[in-house]
Amino acid sequence: MNVIIVGGGKVGAHLASLLQPRQHRVKVIEVRVEEVRHLHHDLPDGTVVAGSGTDPAILESAGIRDADVMAAVTGDDETNLVATSLARFEFGVPRTIARVKDPRHEWMFTEIMGVDVALSQASLMAHLIAEEMSLGSMMTLLKLSKGEFSLVEEKVHPAARAAGRKVADLVFPEECILAGVIRDGRLIIPHGSTVLRPGDEVLAVVHASRAEELASILGK
Repeated sequence: MNVIIVGGGKVGAHLASLLQPRQHRVKVIEVRVEEVRHLHHDLPDGTVVAGSGTDPAILESAGIRDADVMAAVTGDDETNLVATSLARFEFGVPRTIARVKDPRHEWMFTEIMGVDVALSQASLMAHLIAEEMSLGSMMTLLKLSKGEFSLVEEKVHPAARAAGRKVADLVFPEECILAGVIRDGRLIIPHGSTVLRPGDEVLAVVHASRAEELASILGK
């Protein structure tokens, strides 16, 4: 993919270092002179474009018209919103991702404003902590579909409703599917006849609103 990253701070530089070994073509736009100097030192030649990600001319010079993805990850919400809006509506970039520094601004980062995915570190961390508090031993492994669904892991407790019972005999919540069972280091694809044993590590994809219900079936 052709990827344009607006913002060459810690997030942008790290993102570029992750993408380039995977053979993606990456350009990093950074306006701060000192950061540009560091980026030139840390990233391959031709990666860094000095200037503002909200300047159409700079975006053009970075190859925005051929970009598959724009990720605006500066520490300034206004900059990120303007950059992604320009990418979508002025240059027709198919996929736009924006970092949200202040969770109070999340409401502005919508598809109407040209943002496909808005990522708020503070909001995500707060929600994860609150979720972990309410789910007992269930562990969230991955957030899916803008945080509405999660890949979770729960070990079957000896006193759980699920212990010793077939999957087909259990009533799991809607918007939940068992993805796998890890037993003695082996992955088992669960079927209706699969008996869940105490100590089994169950992997499931579940909607956020149903996670506690699933935890009550598998946990204590």
